[in-house]
Amino acid sequence: MKIGVPIEIKNNENRVGMTPSGVFELTKRDHEVYVQKNAGFNSGFLDEDYIKAGATILDTIEAVYDIAEMIVKVKEPIEPEYKLIKKDQVVFTYFHFASSEVLTNAMIDSKAICIAYETVEDADGTLPLLIPMSEVAGRMSIQQGAKYLEKPIKGRGILLGGVPGVPPAKVLILGAGVVGYQAAKMAAGLGALVIIMDINMKALRYVSDSMPNNVISEFSSEYNIRKHIKDADLIIGGVLIKGAKAPKLITRDMLKDMRPGTVMVDVAVDQGGCFETTKPTTHQDPTYIIDEVVHYSVANMPGAVPYTSTMALTNVTLPYVIKLANEGWERACENNAPLAKGLNIVKGKIVYKEIAEAFDMEMSF
Repeated sequence: MKIGVPIEIKNNENRVGMTPSGVFELTKRDHEVYVQKNAGFNSGFLDEDYIKAGATILDTIEAVYDIAEMIVKVKEPIEPEYKLIKKDQVVFTYFHFASSEVLTNAMIDSKAICIAYETVEDADGTLPLLIPMSEVAGRMSIQQGAKYLEKPIKGRGILLGGVPGVPPAKVLILGAGVVGYQAAKMAAGLGALVIIMDINMKALRYVSDSMPNNVISEFSSEYNIRKHIKDADLIIGGVLIKGAKAPKLITRDMLKDMRPGTVMVDVAVDQGGCFETTKPTTHQDPTYIIDEVVHYSVANMPGAVPYTSTMALTNVTLPYVIKLANEGWERACENNAPLAKGLNIVKGKIVYKEIAEAFDMEMSF
């Protein structure tokens, strides 16, 4: 199979869809890999590395899309890429369709086979291709939140862990999944007081059993959220409903109950965000302020640490890329139930229920 790895053109997206090691695993199986010139540069991988692994370097993104039977990338295609995607071409990437009707319609019109990393699902319900980026984003949410609590960037002017004689910051985390757990681990390690909320008692029990004493688990409800936002310094949104829009757990009217300089980091922004006031931002312009509350909602947080993120992503995506290349998408999905759940849009038809429901569209069974 001919596999293309283009440069990511989303704002400040520094990751790349495949490492040279991944390329080597494909070329030794007699597949052809075409990598756009400098695609891996911002992740620390040179064209020479890809050439040594057996790849062919192409000068333009158009050339990569034109020759490839399968495109392997990181982020969803953006408008300049829509016209490059061909009928029957496999596109394997993070799509997050439920957050963008424009993208959904563009991929329907392309007649391509769209396989989304974020909906590949194991038998136990886990999302193996989403987990590593959720781990990165969860940890980064605290790193970024701590920075934006500083007064020069309109935060409350509070040090997350405090100092002797001065209490630490209070961190409220919504969701005890991968993002929330990793955020709690980082915040606890810095010495903050952490409240982590969820409606899944199994997840809350795990948090209680495995976290230090400065992490407190609590059942999530509107009443409890309203109680804690009044004195929270940093609020992390880490809620995920597989393939669907995130629920709005903090509404616009709640902002008036927060203290000026409170920071909200919405890791769920890719799925529409779990704060009503969320709008996607970029690493170039990451924050905005509403009612004196600082909002951070960068839609590709792991793109700021591309070496770590690219390595972690290729570790989990490569086995599926190899299956798709060896067997073709139809047989690979027939033989692999987790991969089949990654099918979102196939030849102009929506085949994933939550996407159809998000936009009240017809689903093909």
